[in-house]
Amino acid sequence: MGTKISLTVLFENPFWIGLYERIDCDEYEVCKITFGAEPKDYEVYDFLLKNWDRLKFSPPVKCDGIEERKCNPKRLQREINRQLENKGIGTKAQQALKLQYEQNKNERKIKSREQKEAEKERKYALRKEKRKAKHKGK
Repeated sequence: MGTKISLTVLFENPFWIGLYERIDCDEYEVCKITFGAEPKDYEVYDFLLKNWDRLKFSPPVKCDGIEERKCNPKRLQREINRQLENKGIGTKAQQALKLQYEQNKNERKIKSREQKEAEKERKYALRKEKRKAKHKGK
């Protein structure tokens, strides 16, 4: 049981974004960070230090555990170079972000529905009060 984290910075037209992925036990979570202009390494590090507590991760998605394996240095270097190529967002990250987006959308719908109902009730009470005042002849 361990934790694995990774931060991938990539260009998604028209902004640079960061995908902060974390695998804890069997749970995969991802957070999307929008940078705007291309960030420098120290800017990314500074951003993470200052905004760590404000990052909103997607709900946990079940996944396979972390594979711990020894790797020779040349293979490790090839894997690093492969990861540095611009390939886009992985499917797990897309699924997790989509799940987070759907949850936020549902929360917004519920909140706006409640606001509409409250406004409707307020208008109805106002109309009722006007009718009552008109009936009394005031």
